[in-house]
Amino acid sequence: MKIGLGLYRHMLTPDNFRFARQAGATHVVAHLVDYFRGGTHNPSDNQPTGADQGWGLAGDPDQLWTAAELKALRKSVEDAGLTLEAIENFDPAHWHDILLDGPQRSRHIDNVKTLLRRLGEAEIPIMGYNFSIAGVAGRITGDFARGGALSVGMSGPYDLPMPQGMAWNMVYDAKAPAGAAEPATSEQLWDRLERFLGEVLPVAERAGVKMAAHPDDPPMPTIRGQPRLVYQPQYYQRLIDLNLSPSNALEFCIGSIAEMTDGDVYKAVDRYSSQHRIAYIHFRNVRGKVPFYKESFVDDGDIDMLRVLKILKRNGFDGVLVPDHTPQMTCSAPWYAGMAFATGYIAGAMRALGIR
Repeated sequence: MKIGLGLYRHMLTPDNFRFARQAGATHVVAHLVDYFRGGTHNPSDNQPTGADQGWGLAGDPDQLWTAAELKALRKSVEDAGLTLEAIENFDPAHWHDILLDGPQRSRHIDNVKTLLRRLGEAEIPIMGYNFSIAGVAGRITGDFARGGALSVGMSGPYDLPMPQGMAWNMVYDAKAPAGAAEPATSEQLWDRLERFLGEVLPVAERAGVKMAAHPDDPPMPTIRGQPRLVYQPQYYQRLIDLNLSPSNALEFCIGSIAEMTDGDVYKAVDRYSSQHRIAYIHFRNVRGKVPFYKESFVDDGDIDMLRVLKILKRNGFDGVLVPDHTPQMTCSAPWYAGMAFATGYIAGAMRALGIR
């Protein structure tokens, strides 16, 4: 197993790559979507939470990430002694009508295929994604973690209707008509996912890229009136069974799994790691379950993280563990202190268990 650090687009800098290496990471998971663009309620020194209008504005629908851009990013990461493990999340501007089954769906499928080919050309092995209409929404920020550290959680259901022109908690059309977007049904969303995987996984295979699916966050049956896919642990199996391509993999979020109301997080870790379907892991801890939970320090939540590591070791998981996000510590560099604590804990836990 390896330790990675997830970095948002504005954090993809040589200094932050050096910080990752100094903190004990050997790998980077890069976010190329600018979640903070135009988001007045999104402090860029923390994970995005947004408000009723989402995180912010989606990117340029006509400008895909280029192979040259991806290769330059990989080189910059490697120059710091790290490995670029994955790109996490498509820009809603490039694929919103795949999620919505809208009129630009065919064009957006071509966008995804192009991006997968470019990742392959840049030798980046994993593309993380979250197949969700509403995206990560309904979370709040407060001093929820140990010692009053700033953290994120949920304080109840969030089904305020999603406005038109929004998908994946970002605005892709600021000029869309007023009113709510039409809700899909659960089966419609599963059908959209199956069609999507059937069209893009052959391209991913040829490119040597794994498509890694994140579970729903928060894992509620609906958010903003829109259905969710993987909001209970067993639905990950349904996703796997939709398409048995070796490129159909999981971006396994321990925290999201623990927040789910059904199942057992340790059984889920065992089930999916024993199938060797996990591409990489978001290694974070929480207290409580939806719709009332709070993110905690990695050593201070409901999850026995050492037990998780033992299961992963037993099943031969050799991928990357990423803190994902963590409470902010009270100091002049809250994000950095939180991430340094999390990576240090992971490194120490791995050494204690004889994991190399």
